[in-house]
Amino acid sequence: MTRAEPEDPRAARTRARLRAALLAECAERPLEEVGVAALVRRAGVGRATFYVHYPDLEALAVDACADVVREAVEALHAWRGRPDPVRAPAALAEFFASLTPHAALYRTLLTPGGGGPLGRVLHRDLRAYSLRERELAGAADAPLVASAVAATFAGVLADWLHGDLDGTPGEIADQVWQLLVALHASR
Repeated sequence: MTRAEPEDPRAARTRARLRAALLAECAERPLEEVGVAALVRRAGVGRATFYVHYPDLEALAVDACADVVREAVEALHAWRGRPDPVRAPAALAEFFASLTPHAALYRTLLTPGGGGPLGRVLHRDLRAYSLRERELAGAADAPLVASAVAATFAGVLADWLHGDLDGTPGEIADQVWQLLVALHASR
């Protein structure tokens, strides 16, 4: 097994500045109205530097929102022992509540039903985590349940963000949690 090369701290700082600038721009206007020129001015980097790190604004936006994917995966697995089949872990409700400041950007990248570039990242990462968990538990149906868990969560999250599902962050967390517990128990 080979080790990954350590990330250049300068490149990491530049990407962090670009992500922060994009989130600030998207707090003021939709992603479709954000231009590379305004973004690089805000980030304090050159246009060429932007293109060294990202092929386009959508790639930067997905990277800037990647933390939401990690937070979702962590929130779904923030319980120990036997899960409560009705009440979601507090971290899951907190996750849904944390989406408000950048909800418009998430809606752009996560289409209804759970598609879009952020939906693909969410599905991939959640499926991989769920698959590992199911395989460690020795479940024969690990790939099927992992796919169902990822699709269910991504779809509910996207539909809630797009207003197709009603509920407070706590209510939607409990509802999606109940679906996920049922999926795990069904096989």
